[in-house]
Amino acid sequence: MTEQGVRWTADQVLALAPDAASRAAGSELGAAGPWSGAGSSGEGVVWGLCEAGGGGDAPYRTVVDVSGPAYGCSCPGRGSPCEHALGLLLLWSDGGGAVARGEAPEWAERWIKGVRAKGPTDAPDSPGAADPEAARRRAGRRAERVTAGTVELEQRLADLLRGGLASAERSGDGLWEETAARMVDAQAPGLAARVRELASLPGTGADRPVRLLEECALLHLLGRGWRHRERLPEGLAATVRSRIGLTARADGPSIRDRWLVLAQYDTADSRLTTRRIWLYGTGTGRTALLLSYGAAGRAPELALPVGPALDAELSAYPGTGQSRAALGERFAPPAPTDVRPPGTTTAGAAARYGEALRDDPWLDSVPVTLDRVIPAPDGEGWQLADADEDTALPLTPAARSRPGLWRLVALSGGGPVRVFGECGHQGFTPLAAWPEGAGEMVPLC
Repeated sequence: MTEQGVRWTADQVLALAPDAASRAAGSELGAAGPWSGAGSSGEGVVWGLCEAGGGGDAPYRTVVDVSGPAYGCSCPGRGSPCEHALGLLLLWSDGGGAVARGEAPEWAERWIKGVRAKGPTDAPDSPGAADPEAARRRAGRRAERVTAGTVELEQRLADLLRGGLASAERSGDGLWEETAARMVDAQAPGLAARVRELASLPGTGADRPVRLLEECALLHLLGRGWRHRERLPEGLAATVRSRIGLTARADGPSIRDRWLVLAQYDTADSRLTTRRIWLYGTGTGRTALLLSYGAAGRAPELALPVGPALDAELSAYPGTGQSRAALGERFAPPAPTDVRPPGTTTAGAAARYGEALRDDPWLDSVPVTLDRVIPAPDGEGWQLADADEDTALPLTPAARSRPGLWRLVALSGGGPVRVFGECGHQGFTPLAAWPEGAGEMVPLC
């Protein structure tokens, strides 16, 4: 990615992370607080010791060969790179600058010599990882911490309900930030991210306590799912591990197809910019989601033109009902196509979301294409009404505030259109549309 001796940008570091949870956790660790003995050499090696946060456990030895890149960490995480490697790289990056040049310690030298002797690799090797029994013990210790974190979270939720949801409003964001920090200590970054979202739940008045209760129930369900994961079907257990924040590889079989780029849009918070790219396989009929990330305020590196089709391979991430995939080899530049994804009714879209919740109860929405729907005002909001049936789907509050709504209304002109978007518990978010007859796709985001 860069030459040796040239420090990466924060965007380049975050682009390496395997999922959103590890990016969020890496961003948390990209500060000087939990680190000691951090340093770098002129040969492209960065190392450091990160506090384990587990009450007396030895710090995690983390080392990165930026010329590979290759990552090593004594933590029990399975992702490559883990959140500790990401945090160390952020500490070392051009925006951090908290890592000085120095001589690598013996454990880092031993690891880097072993990796370079075998050739560059991005496998999550760690100092001492050749001992499978040691790796098993580390994984067991992390599982114990996560379990302890879910127990603590359940106790906090019980206290919140016992005292009344109004107490959460009086406590402000501090309650959720402190709870999220405890989940980071428990090595459950996925739980930490969901806890932080409680502070910014939409809704006012009587709606907000209802939404808060719903989200607390989903947190409770996720914690129970983790503690009883051995009894779950493997696909659902993989979903629980992913939602908790355990990283995983996109190890599904590579699928080559001409992937129609349906939509691309960014969302941002104080830590990350997240880019979502929806693809539709013109041959396989599969819909896939690509996620990429950048530092707060900066656009992610991955960008695809919306409308053309890309001849490429995708590999799916584990978890039942998951749409997320990783982009593999590209075989040709994006080219125009007249293929459209098949559509369904609004009732069919709602049923599809309900079926997906059986596989992933924490799913916010599913990708759906609606056929022959008409945008129409509905009181203070908007809806997509079936042209041939007496059913409709409301648009989400976010969709009502986007300029894409007016492009959709203009394209429709009161007539039916085909619309791709995300259907979930808050309604439907249109992302792309096609006219009833011949015509090109119109982006709505």
